[in-house]
Amino acid sequence: MQQRVDTKPNKRKWLSRDFVRAMLAGHSALGLAFAALIYVVCLTGTVCVFLHELQRWEQPAGPIIARALTPDDIGAAVNAAYAQARADDAAHDMFIMGPGPAMQRLFVSYHDHDTGREGEWLANADGRLVARASAPWSEFLGSLHMNLHLPRTWGLFIVGLTGVALLASLISGLLSHPRIFKDAFYLRWGGSRRLQEADLHNRLGVWGLPFHVAVSLTGALLGLSTLIVGVLALAAFDGDSEAAFSAILGPRAGAEETAAPAPDVAAMMRHVLASKPDAQFSSLRIDHVGEAGQVVHLGMRTPGHLAMGNTYYFKGDGTPIGDGGLEEGGVGQQILGALQPVHFGWFGGYPIKLAYGILGLGLTVVTFTGVTIWLARRRDRGRPAPRWEKIWAAVGWGQPLGLAVSAIAALYAGEAMILGTYLATSAAALAAALAMPDARTVTLALRGLSAAAMITVSICHLVLWHGVSTDVMAIVVNAVVGMIGVLLAAPVFRRLLQGSKPEPATACEAS
Repeated sequence: MQQRVDTKPNKRKWLSRDFVRAMLAGHSALGLAFAALIYVVCLTGTVCVFLHELQRWEQPAGPIIARALTPDDIGAAVNAAYAQARADDAAHDMFIMGPGPAMQRLFVSYHDHDTGREGEWLANADGRLVARASAPWSEFLGSLHMNLHLPRTWGLFIVGLTGVALLASLISGLLSHPRIFKDAFYLRWGGSRRLQEADLHNRLGVWGLPFHVAVSLTGALLGLSTLIVGVLALAAFDGDSEAAFSAILGPRAGAEETAAPAPDVAAMMRHVLASKPDAQFSSLRIDHVGEAGQVVHLGMRTPGHLAMGNTYYFKGDGTPIGDGGLEEGGVGQQILGALQPVHFGWFGGYPIKLAYGILGLGLTVVTFTGVTIWLARRRDRGRPAPRWEKIWAAVGWGQPLGLAVSAIAALYAGEAMILGTYLATSAAALAAALAMPDARTVTLALRGLSAAAMITVSICHLVLWHGVSTDVMAIVVNAVVGMIGVLLAAPVFRRLLQGSKPEPATACEAS
């Protein structure tokens, strides 16, 4: 008697093995080509989420504004800033940033392209200038993230390409792991260190995927904005870049240089409040202030929108000439208004900022572990690259060390020493790594130094501002930085106390 055996046909995989292999090769190539840049941009971007808090930390004796500012308050700030700008021979362009949930300060700046002179001030709630603004390390950090301290156009372009590479790596990473969503909570702990690192890399990549895509896409758009405007000028404005910039950034000041009074910004705010009674001041830009051709860009924030504020345009005499549509305009205009807050997490208050901080740290770990996994795989296949293992460990832990040491330089040596200190520390970390026996030693040494530097930052700031600081944010930032230093130091102390003998290093142990 013949027994009948039921057989199920094999399910056809939706991605072929050759396609998956090609995606994995592309994922590895992209990651390796842009690894260091992506890592630096991700790490600094995570810190930049809290840029406003760091600005308050750097100048903790500055005035805190805890109430909404009225049109008269802003009008007084404009008049005070214009008078000071004229006294400094820098009355050409003026910018005012209003207080928000995190900043809680009124920031005033002005500059003159012809004389090269400029000024930055903090104003109180009544619009009176009370102190010169000074947050050099925050400015250094923001510039490092946005343009790598290169010439602005080239730096933005390189960072934009880095965002494109990161986005492509995310997509190729997903396509090279068909089971990545099915295994979203599958972690192999207690076995091979390389498998643990691979699982952590893949799980963090999946758990934070919407965030990763959002920040990489918005970062690419922000970085490549100049190129995008150039293409737009060719496509829609017959190559007229000025018209393209005006369509996106609003009208520019006219050529009339005849002297004129400073604009009545208070009246302009009242004009906006007549139709948007719940709007609050966010920012102000006056091009060619004090001239007949001056143009005012008034930013007002309305609750319920992602944009940091819609921009309303006025002539110097108060005549309205449209708005940017960043809150209620077309889809493209609203996307433009949402780019910066979505990229940095500057919407939704501290819950969103904390989520961005955690997810940004996760993306930084994903970037770092991607290279350590590739190096470990080489070692497992009998083709170790010990020099590159040490270099990558130095890149990973040299960056937090360089940032912390540069912060100490900012506190005691001033703005001129920040960039040089950061570069010298990063270079010293690489040089020291090459002299060490293996990647594990590099990691322990630089991790310990990074922890010590962070704790030192907190101590130095407490000593420097003792008895002067009036901003509670200084206490919060010092506590967080010190706690991060302690957490980084804990594994180093544990290994030192264990007194274990050095073993052959693997690339994954550099993480």
